[in-house]
Amino acid sequence: GCHYHEGEMGLPKDLKKSIGLCMRAAELGSINAHAHLSQAYYNGEGVEKDMKKAEHYCERAAMGGNVIARHYLGLLEGIHKSNHNRAKKHIMIAARAGYDNSLKMIRDMFTAGHVTKEEYETTLRAHKDSQDEMKSDWRDTAIAAFLKRRTSL
Repeated sequence: GCHYHEGEMGLPKDLKKSIGLCMRAAELGSINAHAHLSQAYYNGEGVEKDMKKAEHYCERAAMGGNVIARHYLGLLEGIHKSNHNRAKKHIMIAARAGYDNSLKMIRDMFTAGHVTKEEYETTLRAHKDSQDEMKSDWRDTAIAAFLKRRTSL
């Protein structure tokens, strides 16, 4: 469904088809489909803008382990609900799982005095461990091949 959303991989851009496929994939348990639907409802792309549905799908994706969704769940909590403590927790979870944008936010929160030195240090170590755990020559080769294939289409 995501490829129809962006018009990628030789497929025409078709938001309605993208949403339909993502709905079906989400029903079947796809975490990425939940994340995609969250963004669609948040931005009103292919569906009517709906913050409750955006949050629902974001929560499902985050609970399933999607760290980017966890990051955005933190943003939703902080920006739209003004629940800054909960927002910080979500963003720290994403940073500790290796998401760079979350780590940058935690650094900024530390600089502004919203995160303790101990929280920042623990998050920084966990982020590094997560990044180290994901490193492999096979992964680097696969990513390079994917990017090369993607740009040639």
